[in-house]
Formats: sequence, structure tokens, C-alpha cells
Amino acid sequence: MESLHKLASELAEQGALITATISGRRKPGETEYSKVQIKPVEIKKRLHYQFAYHYTNKVLHQNIPADALADELTKRFAEFRQGLLCTAEADYQVLISKKFKVTILKKAPSRKPLGTLSHNRKKQYVLEEGTPIPFLVELGIMNAEGRVLAKKYDKFKQINRFLEMVQDVLPHLPEGRPLTIVDFGCGKSYLTFALYHYLAVQQQRKLNVVGLDLKADVIEHCCGLARKLQYDDLRFLVGDIADYDELSAVDMVVTLHACDTATDAALEKAVRWGASVILSVPCCQHELFNQVQSEVLQPLLEHGILKERFSALATDAIRAKLLDVMGYKTQLLEFIDMEHTPKNILIRAVKSSGGNALEQWREYAAFRDFLSADPYLERACRDLLREATAGKL
Repeated sequence: MESLHKLASELAEQGALITATISGRRKPGETEYSKVQIKPVEIKKRLHYQFAYHYTNKVLHQNIPADALADELTKRFAEFRQGLLCTAEADYQVLISKKFKVTILKKAPSRKPLGTLSHNRKKQYVLEEGTPIPFLVELGIMNAEGRVLAKKYDKFKQINRFLEMVQDVLPHLPEGRPLTIVDFGCGKSYLTFALYHYLAVQQQRKLNVVGLDLKADVIEHCCGLARKLQYDDLRFLVGDIADYDELSAVDMVVTLHACDTATDAALEKAVRWGASVILSVPCCQHELFNQVQSEVLQPLLEHGILKERFSALATDAIRAKLLDVMGYKTQLLEFIDMEHTPKNILIRAVKSSGGNALEQWREYAAFRDFLSADPYLERACRDLLREATAGKL
């Protein structure tokens, strides 16, 4: 296999590989992937190669750095009888005998140069179009051939945006044991199913996922779909965020579009559980709208539409700062494009050992007092805030 490894090393060094396909498995099996497709992708401004492993009813993806391409290609070719490596200069057909004798045939190129990956290539989604993904088909986002329906493309982009954010926090989740995840206010559960598929199917993690919502008919539908998809570790329950007490510890809490202080109730639960990751998209922030007072801000507050938008932003700033005080590193991110809705900001918080809690509290208190605010989250977490600041509140 030395000649194959040498060729792959040269292509990796030159960044010349456009695409590759490995097929003809030596020992076919129902549980094994039948082919591997490889293509270059840019991740954090560095060249990687994405390996797509095609099973009977799913595709798993693995991204590897460019300097690992030769070793990974050689390893995969050992399981198959043939393959094709395409560059702008030539195609290389690889044939491997029963005794692992490698023959490489150089042919005329069939692919055009890629150009700059970050500008000329189609956006790489976590869930890719072109291969049917069972839960997306069942939810009416894809057809049976894997094509995203035109009316559902915004939802497809939203799901992928959410999974990109999940992808970023994977290093903050515990390893070596099943993950427990709760989705408060799951609704129709597009993102709950996406999260389960990404972690359980693509990442091969063991999970215990609970979706909670007040609407019994919606929960019944989600339960049926989970059974149909054979998502055995995904459960849906009818219930209220504030009353849910089934679990004593949770690794990730997701809350999307929980209205007003229901978001704060979910955040309180997450912190008390010691969740490693919190993902929250609030909406309908009415609490601060009825509290905020400031002579300095009067030119803004006297206009209802401006007061509403300001109150929503200030509420999320308050939530983020309180999470920082209680031991989290918090970011506010745009969830989907702002032309869809002015309120889709996602709070992403990961548990952190750093930070000066007392200094964070002083910043928060000054902001709160300036607005004459009395936030639900502060009241609900008073004991946790005292503990975080060593009782100096």
C-alpha cells in the first residue's frame, strides 16, 4: 500500500484532491458502510477532508486535518477493492487485489479545479442535502431522494445553524458515559430530533433525551415519530418547566422560544442541575418591559416599539450576566437571519471554572439598578448567587 500512501501524501501536501470515492467492500455486511466519499472542506480557515461513510439508511461524517489524509485514506482502502481520486490534473483509479497488490491507473481529469474553498464552494452543512435523512423526511423537510423541499429550506438552514452551535460545544460535554439532555418547550421538536440524530447517529453518543411541552397532542405526535424512527433513547412528556423534577442532574438543557419568565425557569433548572451546556432562544420578554424606568433613557422608552426591543435585549443581557456570575461562560449569538424575526438571539452558556464572580455581580447590579429592574432569574437563584459570590451580595 506504499504507492497509495505516497500518492495520497502528495495530493494532501498540494491540496490537490477535489473528490474521492472508495467502493467495493471486501466483506460486505448489513452493519457496515458500503462506500466512502471524501471531499475537502474548510474549518476555521484550515483545510480538512470530510469522510462520508454510507450505510444502508444513514451517512456518518468525519472531518480530519489535511496532514492526516494519507493515513486515513490508506486505512479505508484496506477495507475495499477499488477507488477513484480526482484532481484538476488527473484522475487516479485505484485497484487493490485479494493479496493487497495496488494498481494505480492515471487518467484524464474529470473534475474542474475547486478555486478558493471558503468563497467558491457550496456551504457545508452539518446535515447535507442529497442523502435522505430519516427524521427530515418524516418531518416533511426532505423528500425520499434527500432533496430539501423549497418551502422548507429556511427550516433546513435553521436546523443546521442550531447543530453548528451544538458542534461548537461538544468539547464541553462529558465523555465516556451517556449524556442526559432536556428540551423544555420542545413543541413540534424539529430541533430535538435534529439534536438526537446528530449526537446519537452521527456522533455515536449514548443519550437520554427528554422533550417537555404543555400540548398533549403535540407530545403524542412526537412520541409516535420517535418510535417510528427507532430513537429509543428519546422520550417526550407533557409537563410544565417549573414542575419537572424527574432528574437530579442534566448535561445539556435546551429551551427554544419559551415565553417570558418560562425561559428564566428553564435557566434556573439548568444551573441547579449543574448542566455543562445551556442553549436558550428566549421570546416574549414582557417582565422588564413593565419594570424599566430611567430618566436618561426616556427618549427611547417613550416609544413603545423601541421600549419593547430594548427590553428584550436588556433582558437577555441580564440573563447572560447572571449566568456568568453563577459559573458559566456565556455568548449571545444570532440564531437565524434577523430578517425572519428580531427576537431570535440564542444564549449559549458553558460551565467554566474561570471568572471573578464578585466583579461580574457588581457589573450586573449596576446595570440592574440603572434600569430599576427586579428580574425573575435573580430572585429564583438568590441562594446560588450568594454561594457564587461567597455570601457578599
